Formats: sequence, C-alpha cells, structure tokens
Amino acid sequence: MLPISIQKAYTYSVTNEEAAFLKKGMRVAVSFGKNKIYTGLVFNIHQDPPTLYESKDIEQILDETPIITKIQLKHWEWISSYYMCSLGEVYKAALPSALLLESETIVFKNQAFTEEDILEDEEFLIFEALQHQSQLTIHQISDILGKKKVMPVINQMIRKSVIYLKEEIYEQYKPKVEKYVRLHTQYTSDESLEKLVSELSNAKKQHAAVLTYFQLNSAKKAIKAKDLEKNAGISSTVLKALVGKDIFEFYHLQIDRISFDGTSNPLKNLNEFQENALSEIKTSFHENDIVLLHGITSSGKTEVYTKLIDEQLQKGKQVLFLLPEIALTTQIIVRLQQYFGNQISVFHSKYSMNERVEVWNNMLENKSKAQIILGARSAIFLPFSNLGLIVVDEEHETSYKQFEPSPRYNARDAAIVLAKMHQAKIVLGSATPSIESYFNAQQHKYGFVELNKRFGEVKLPKIELIDLREKQRKKQLKGHFTDTLLQYIQEALDLKEQVILFQNRRGFSPVVECKTCGFSPQCPNCDVSLTYHKFKHELRCHYCSYQRAMPNSCGACGSNTLDTKGFGTEQIELELKGLFPDFKIGRMDLDTTRGKFGYQKIIGAFEAREIDILVGTQMLSKGLDFDNVSLVGILN
Repeated sequence: MLPISIQKAYTYSVTNEEAAFLKKGMRVAVSFGKNKIYTGLVFNIHQDPPTLYESKDIEQILDETPIITKIQLKHWEWISSYYMCSLGEVYKAALPSALLLESETIVFKNQAFTEEDILEDEEFLIFEALQHQSQLTIHQISDILGKKKVMPVINQMIRKSVIYLKEEIYEQYKPKVEKYVRLHTQYTSDESLEKLVSELSNAKKQHAAVLTYFQLNSAKKAIKAKDLEKNAGISSTVLKALVGKDIFEFYHLQIDRISFDGTSNPLKNLNEFQENALSEIKTSFHENDIVLLHGITSSGKTEVYTKLIDEQLQKGKQVLFLLPEIALTTQIIVRLQQYFGNQISVFHSKYSMNERVEVWNNMLENKSKAQIILGARSAIFLPFSNLGLIVVDEEHETSYKQFEPSPRYNARDAAIVLAKMHQAKIVLGSATPSIESYFNAQQHKYGFVELNKRFGEVKLPKIELIDLREKQRKKQLKGHFTDTLLQYIQEALDLKEQVILFQNRRGFSPVVECKTCGFSPQCPNCDVSLTYHKFKHELRCHYCSYQRAMPNSCGACGSNTLDTKGFGTEQIELELKGLFPDFKIGRMDLDTTRGKFGYQKIIGAFEAREIDILVGTQMLSKGLDFDNVSLVGILN
C-alpha cells in the first residue's frame, strides 16, 4: 500500500529471510515510478507474482515491529469503501507525516567528465560547486542559481554526462533526547570516592560539582546535566572537564516533547440528575453500545464523562475523547488533567510532526501516559490496542466532517465503526443533537439519556431578538451595533463582567466592490469573492488561501472608488476599540490562532479576565466554559 491516490496495492518481491521477518502493518521503502521512493505499508505477504508487470525488490525494511494494528487496517478499509477513496489516501491522512519517509534527489559529479567548455553559465555554477562538495541537493542547487525551477538545467547536464542523480531516503522524525550525567565506573568503592574528593580539593568548582552530584544521587534518580550545573553553580565547561578526566560520563535518554503533570485529584461528586443520567447510560449499555446523551448547556455532561472514563481506566482500557475544535481541547485538558494526571495524551494538527509521532509510539507501546486520548477528528486514526470507550462531545458539529483533502470522512460516524470493531462503548453528547443521531435514538438503534437540569439549578439565559431593519429605520444603529446591544455591553462592563460577541466571518469585509461599475475581485482558482483583511492590507480566498495585495483602483474600469460590503471579526474588533477605548478587546478566529499555543493564549487571557470583550467566529461557540461571561451577542 502506497501513500498516493491509487486504488490498488502493488506487489514487490522479497527474499525468504525478509518474508519471514516482515509482518502486516510494517513499513518498507519501495521504488515507484522512474526513480521516486515511497514509504510503503505491508498489506499482505503472498506467493502470487503479478501478471501485468514485473515486481521490483523492496529497498529496505523500516520497522522492527508493525506500526499499524490489524484493527486499524480493517478500519481504514471501511473508510476507503464507505467514503469512496483509495486506501493510499486513508494511509496518507492517518499516519503522521514524519512516519512517511521521503526520498530526496541527490546530485553527484561524473568524475570522468572533463569538457568544461561545453557548459552554459548556470551549468558551470553547479559544476564548480560540485568541485568543492561531493554532492548537492535540489534545494541547494536552487539556492546557488537563485531560482526555483532548476530541473531543466539539471536535465541538460545529465544529457551532457556532467552529473548523475540518486534518490536517498531520509528520516523526518527526530527523537528528543536529554543529556544525563553519572560517575565513571571506576568510582564504585568508598576508597576510590574518598581519593577522588581529596584529589579535587584544590579545584573548588570541580569539587563542588562532585559533592552536589552525591547530594542529588541520594534521591536514586537519573541526574540531568543541566540540573547538576544549576545546583552546583558551575558552567558546562567545568562539567566537560570532569568528563574529560574520566570522573563523570555523559549519557542520553529519549524523552517526550509533551508531558502532563502526574498529580491527580478525586472526581467531583455528581448531583442527583447527573447520577440518574450516569445510571441510565450504564443501563442502556446493556442493550446498545451507542448512547446519545442529550444534556442542556451547563448541565455537567463533562463530569458524567469523567465517571465513565474512570471506570474504563480501572479495567485497564483506553479511552478516546473526541472534540470538534482544537480550541476546546485547551479547556478540557485542564479539567481532565485535574482528575487523571499524566494519563492523558493530546493529538491534533496544531501539535508538531514530532509530537504526534511520540503520541503514536506511546499508544503502540500501550504506555500509561496514553490511556486517555484527547483530540480532534484525526485522533480516530491512532493505533488503539485496548479501546474501551469513545466520547464524542458536541456530536452535532459539522467540524467532525473532513471536506478537503480526501478521505472526506465524518469522525463521529467513523468513531462509531471503530468502537464496534474494538467492541467498545460510545457516548455521543450534545445540547442540540443532530437530526440523524436523534432519529437513530428514536428508532432504538441508540440508547437515549436526557439531562435537563443545569448544574446548581442555574437558570437558562434570557434570549432577546432585535429587528435590525426596524433599528436602521429608527436610526438606532451605531456602526454594526444596535443601541440595545451597546447598552447591555456597557452594563456588563460596569459590573466587571465579560462579553462574547459572535460573528461567523473572519477578515474585515467579505466583499470589495467598485462603486462605479460594480466589479468585485474574484479568486482565480475558486471563482468566489476575495475577503479583505485590513490588518495585512490584502485580499484573501478562504477556500484555497490564494492572496494578493489590496488594489488601489478597480481592475475592470480603473476607478479608485472601491468600497467594502459586509463585515467580519476584524471590523467588529476595530469598531469596539473605538466605542470602548478603556476596555481590552480580543479576537479569536483562524487569523489570531495560527500559532501552536494561539488558542491557549487567548482562552487563558480571557479566563484570567485580561480581556473584557472577546469577538470570535464559530470556534467560540463550541462548548467553552467561562464563569464571568454575562452577555453573548450574536451579530447578524
């Protein structure tokens, strides 16, 4: 199986020794096409040679043990069949990109070539560089020539027999290692240690380093080099000198890039309604493996989930907790970490390539730190070995559906199939269940449990609809705000309370239009209007990410009377800064949360009450919990 959009698997030949070693789910490097090398996945081992082509040999075996489980492969086959895509596309989407080794084209000089006179200027630059370096990559040649398209030049040099190419495989994943220090093996007896201390009595810093080592070693834990330097008040040079004298020696241990605090607290006691819901879910599990929990907002669904998770952990089972938005994971991590300590792993696209590989490997080894997996839709592809429960929170959300690229799967539906394959239970939670889930519950395909009381008998919010046309007619609009909303915002701010404003459109304005001829700039790829982003002064397509500078004049008639139509979060933020200059305004959309910790910074600042009014798109509307928010405004 290859990570490309091809329907069928290809047969490669192996030796008897390789066939005995290989197992289903192991990676192998294979040549495909003229000279490209891909990371193939062993799907089957057989003795039937292909009839339409001659099988090639594999380049090398990349794994000692399978990195894909049999259930995973079965699940991938279901996704491929149900969502009408190739297995290769599922394979590429499922595996962290660092595990898909790639090949790089390396350029070598032909030592027999001597006719330098026939070379063009650009060819000579490459030839001269190869005089000083034994090999060059395509990227390095691109830098030498100062342009991106270098293959025509390289092909011309191949025809002249100046150079030849080779494909080399390189590993993308680099484990993180920490430097540790220990005493040399010659210092094991008390006599040798006494002699060492007396020998170093004149070298104060080295003497202090050895004594500090003894103090730290009393805890019977491995000692990090940087901890010894810090505690002894010495530099790395002093430590290296001791290693040079064969007193200490360095060694390295592999560590995870992300780890959570190991402390855990007892679970909260449930109220009467939560206890009833929990009891009903357990009863429903006797008849149905799938239960729909319809719990109104603030009813305490998460606390019910924690009780179910705890029961599975007691049985030694793994739990998958799916969330529709990465923004939600930041809050849920904190809540679950209080109860389950370092048994949590997080998996989503904001984590780096290496961090996702570490979660994958921890799951393969069934480590204690990977018993609860918290993640967005891609977490369903992880190699679960002992899955007991899946929780799909906010199950109605369209964010569970992948649109581009293929496979265009729905994570909620794929999770239901995954649970069935593992013979696990699944809870679908929502305050507003999707029509299909509610229908399945009514047809008794799913169990159905309701939680209708808010925790602490908190009243449901008062909802007020405002007619914008009426307000516009009476001239009671200030920018995009009605006088009523502005009054409520001011009252909340006066009481030191916070406000959330929801506008499901990012950027400054969704349309730029010429007042003279009505022309609007379109995306050349998608044929939709380009959105104006004032902060970067550019027009951008939100479908394909095409971007261009904001024009000064109309592209059709040349007039400079360009106007913006509609409004997005950027425009709302600027208006609020003008209306409430003494208060802190924050914005949470795709533009402000691009960094790895973008969500955490904004949510953390809002929780710490550093932001008074938070403007945001749909990522703000998905189950976030802020105790000081007294007003939510939905614009347009």
